[in-house]
Amino acid sequence: MASEEPAPQEGERPHKGPPLGEVLEFMRLLWAVDHGLQSTSKRMESTLGLTGPQRLVVRLVGRFPGITAGTLAQILHVHPSTLTGVLKRLEKRGLIERKSDPLDGRKALFALTDTGRALDIPSEGTVESAVQRVLSRMSRTRILCTQDVLTALAQELGGVPMDEESGDAARKPAAR
Repeated sequence: MASEEPAPQEGERPHKGPPLGEVLEFMRLLWAVDHGLQSTSKRMESTLGLTGPQRLVVRLVGRFPGITAGTLAQILHVHPSTLTGVLKRLEKRGLIERKSDPLDGRKALFALTDTGRALDIPSEGTVESAVQRVLSRMSRTRILCTQDVLTALAQELGGVPMDEESGDAARKPAAR
């Protein structure tokens, strides 16, 4: 007896293949996003000379000149040691510069060089351009709901700290 695939719910997009159920379907899509991020990052490296994570750091340093590695790590939800290699490669390529914090010599402050500023512009073929195109087609409500789901999942997986007061996963307001 052949099993019948359940009818898709409103807003659900069926995929080809056997029914997976809500959890496996969600995981399948997460893997597809991860694969897309990795593939796009590799293409960016050959076309722009920057990987996706390197470009994100350039964009953040451009937005927050004088930022510390610790603050960058907080924004990106990674351990500061994770950024060490990225920052060193960007500094070696002359895209960012490191200066000692005049208030605390143990800290380094990062800013873009002129070469880095030339790359701190919206560019086609980047992860952010794909995200921008998708977000431009979504309602504010859908974006916020998606951010809530992704934030809760990241928190559950240990990638986003909990907001201690509310017990909710910390979420920054969405920028469009």
